[in-house]
Amino acid sequence: MRILRASELSAYVYCQRAWWYRKSGHTPENQSELAGGIQLHQQHGRSVLTAGCLRFLAYGLLLAALALVAATLAMQIV
Repeated sequence: MRILRASELSAYVYCQRAWWYRKSGHTPENQSELAGGIQLHQQHGRSVLTAGCLRFLAYGLLLAALALVAATLAMQIV
């Protein structure tokens, strides 16, 4: 019995005909469009990663600014 992988099940659920074509060994004729889509997804992934890093940096700077304000106010009270 052949083992089904999760990616194969998701491909079947998404499009049964595309799953059958892939299972039958047919190769898509639109290779350039597929390559462009892969490149677009990679670029989007890098953008998402960059946005996450920038958000982390922003929270760190905000925390440092709040600590600086708190330290300044504590120095003025004493």
